[in-house]
Amino acid sequence: MSKKYLLTKEGLEKLNEELKTLVNEKRKEVIERIREAAAHGDLSENADYAQAREEQSFIEGRIQEIEDIIKNAEIIATGGHGNTVTIGSTVHVKVAGNEKKYTIVGSNEANPKENKISNESLVGKAVLGRKAHEKFKVATPSGEIDYEIVAIE
Repeated sequence: MSKKYLLTKEGLEKLNEELKTLVNEKRKEVIERIREAAAHGDLSENADYAQAREEQSFIEGRIQEIEDIIKNAEIIATGGHGNTVTIGSTVHVKVAGNEKKYTIVGSNEANPKENKISNESLVGKAVLGRKAHEKFKVATPSGEIDYEIVAIE
């Protein structure tokens, strides 16, 4: 049985764009680089050829990975989840006196720089199913941290 990948609609669109770029641009570019490098003769000592082949392998692997994710994607709704935190919720939490805002997403979409945290992360797991104004602790390698849910979007 195939693994299900939890994605927001926005995350699926980003993957489709990446796939389109890899197939229509990057794949063609690397094939051309391989042709050019092969035209220089002895492939056993041709660094350009070896590098282009390595890049081709990476691109083809990424294409397969994205196709698998898209084929097995389960779209999660964002916003409007009521008063309980679910995947797709945006949560305002208070941590050590500071307020932070996180959107809970599937692991393929997690991006801490964009405040998108995985439902499989320590905080993501701990916040799921909780309600506004609920207090809880998250066990981390450096000790327990107190959290309070301020609001849920």
